[in-house]
Amino acid sequence: MWPFGTKKIASVSFTDTLSGVKKPFKPLKAGKALLYSCGPTVYGPVQIGNLRSFVLADLVGRTLSASGYEVKRIMNITDVGHLVADADQGEDKMAVGAKRDNTTPEAIADKYTNVFLRDIEALGIDTKKITFPRATSYIKEDIAMIRKLEQKGYTYKTSEGLYFDTTKFPSYGSLLGMKDAELRAGTRVDMGEKKSPHDFVLWRAAKAGDLQKWNSPWGVGNPGWSIECSAMATALLGEQIDIHTGGEDLASVHHNNEIAQSEGASGKHPYVGTWVHGAFLTMNGEKLAKSAGNSFTLADVIANGYHPLALRYLFLQAHYRSPLSFSWDSLAAADTALKRLWNQARTLTAKKGGSTADVIALRSLGADDLNTPGMLSALHSFLASTIAPEDKWKVIEEADAILGLSLTNPPEEAKTLASADLPSDAKTVAEAREEARKNRDFATSDELRQKLKTLGYTVEDAAEGPRYTQI
Repeated sequence: MWPFGTKKIASVSFTDTLSGVKKPFKPLKAGKALLYSCGPTVYGPVQIGNLRSFVLADLVGRTLSASGYEVKRIMNITDVGHLVADADQGEDKMAVGAKRDNTTPEAIADKYTNVFLRDIEALGIDTKKITFPRATSYIKEDIAMIRKLEQKGYTYKTSEGLYFDTTKFPSYGSLLGMKDAELRAGTRVDMGEKKSPHDFVLWRAAKAGDLQKWNSPWGVGNPGWSIECSAMATALLGEQIDIHTGGEDLASVHHNNEIAQSEGASGKHPYVGTWVHGAFLTMNGEKLAKSAGNSFTLADVIANGYHPLALRYLFLQAHYRSPLSFSWDSLAAADTALKRLWNQARTLTAKKGGSTADVIALRSLGADDLNTPGMLSALHSFLASTIAPEDKWKVIEEADAILGLSLTNPPEEAKTLASADLPSDAKTVAEAREEARKNRDFATSDELRQKLKTLGYTVEDAAEGPRYTQI
């Protein structure tokens, strides 16, 4: 392992979705890493299940940077082309958002791009280190790539638009090791005029009432969702990139489409050196999603009295490839654990300096397929040990470079109050809650906890009694 304080490139490994194995990261150019991450479709606020995949992208970027790589990061903003069914039928999500808010797709895109950037900044993601291209700014690049595919015989035209013929790309579906029978079994929509169920649209013919459309060699219309990522990645990073991240729901269709388009157009293989996919955030055994009616946004997290970084901490408690179950209780526990780290860090800020082998151990965990649960466990152990204060600070610095929990600059500690210090309306609720807890009526206690939040106070039950904090 590399010594502390050097800039030597360190060994980093990720589990590659394409090969299915954990392997050392090997970039196209020594010392440089080209990272592309699928970003949001900005027709509404992003729900926290999707925020997990953006934190994953940040972890990859932070780990590579901390390991000595010069990282170029791209995360697209989808503001056209993404249909509600994630396939080739249905209404464009941007049109849905525009009609919902009685405005234009452009206004919706501006509004929710700003909300998205604000949310991820609150989650410890440095947006100044990332380029955020918008799909609508790359229509010419979409058309140029589609023309290459057409010239190479990968396409066919229907009344609905221009399609990619997956039978002309024999390795289609390789990202998840999908076999031909599995591809056929995975059909999700009617074939229409498609030759094969997994053929996908490159350029969609405009329909009456479309709010976004452009001229093209195939008529007026708009680009397919998948072509946008291929075109933007190629324009900004090149025809081959080192690492591509996204949620696991994108792997089977969207990212297989990207591979087929990009490799078909360029003739170069592989399009991506390492694919990194994150598992779902679930609740009561179901994926968090707007369609399931169980989605929450970061605004909901904040409204419930939790710091945004508590959500990031919750994500880090599980390995990125493992499903993570969300509940408000688990978020409360994450919030408490994070505040414990912040309190410990506050006692060390005046004692900088030193180095320790524990720093190297912590780096090893982060570089080994983003072992963030191991890093958090080790960090708590280090800070509870008899390690010298200046060495503890170095551990905190190293951890924060990857974990992104504001450990080196913790927020000001919120002042806690006793029930006697609360205003009369909140004090009445607090006393009723304490009575319910004494009677072990936890359902009522939880209801009153929520009522306290509506009055602007959170409560933490400690050994010496409840402590209240103003939101």
